[in-house]
Amino acid sequence: MTLPAPSPSGDIFFAFLSILLEGAPFILLGALISGAIDAWLPSGAMDRLLPKRAFPAILVSGLLGVIFPVCECAIVPVIRRLVQKGLPLGCAMTYMLAAPIVNPIVALSTWTAFTGRDPLLMMGSRVGLGYVIAVVAGLAASRFRASSILKEGVLAGIAIPVPVEGVEAARTDHGRKFVQAMRTAQRDFLDVALYFVVGVAIASLLKTQVFYRPSLQEGMAAVAGNHWIASPVLMAMAFVLSLCSTTDAFIIAADNLFPAVAKLSFLVFGPMLDLKLLFLYSTVLKPRAVAGMAGFLFLAVYAAGFGMEALWPWLQTLTFMKP
Repeated sequence: MTLPAPSPSGDIFFAFLSILLEGAPFILLGALISGAIDAWLPSGAMDRLLPKRAFPAILVSGLLGVIFPVCECAIVPVIRRLVQKGLPLGCAMTYMLAAPIVNPIVALSTWTAFTGRDPLLMMGSRVGLGYVIAVVAGLAASRFRASSILKEGVLAGIAIPVPVEGVEAARTDHGRKFVQAMRTAQRDFLDVALYFVVGVAIASLLKTQVFYRPSLQEGMAAVAGNHWIASPVLMAMAFVLSLCSTTDAFIIAADNLFPAVAKLSFLVFGPMLDLKLLFLYSTVLKPRAVAGMAGFLFLAVYAAGFGMEALWPWLQTLTFMKP
């Protein structure tokens, strides 16, 4: 069957609106959560909630998505506000990368999408790899000073802990707190939305005019059979397509060309780094930090894919991995 030539304009607008409408509600949700954190979460509260030692705190931060499931579109404004409220940098990085994968909504969607094709193995591998890579990234980030990673505007907003009596007094002024929360949410939404729209525009252009060209599709079968490049190609597609982590499993599960491990790389890399996230991260992190994190994530997911390729046949034989 001959694939139709890509439309010069209509498909771009359709893709733009589909990605925009999929992600914008989560951007708004993240901004509202950010406003609530700014208004009602006392400075230094995160230090009291997490373990005192850095390593256990980072391990716990990677699991916060189980309690606070946030997709990748909403996580950036939340992280910016949590950092300004005293969340350590390593913990913030871990939660930011892990939450879009290590949460029950994404786990359930992955299980459902791969029904009949080792759903428990794919779900467990996705959540496990996402958690491990996020923890390693958080440990690496904790070795750097915040001033070398965070943008000046984020550093300037880091709050000084308020005395307990000041916090108690503030609790009585609910109207003022609500106004503060809405103003913060509005500011964060506008700041993040601009970068989000730019990222979506680029993603929609590449998605419709590059990745789905007939000439490219015809070579996919040869690429899928090469274990050296199958995973990087799907990682690049995850980066360009900019799918939400709650729905991306349904897209890639329908593919019959690429091996399961390459699909796993797609599912782990996409929620951690895609085109829209690249612009969203730049609202919080300095350009060198974004570039360094992007390089680390690509190499980490690529290496993990090779490890999983060696383990995959053995994991498929395990009884507890059977549905």
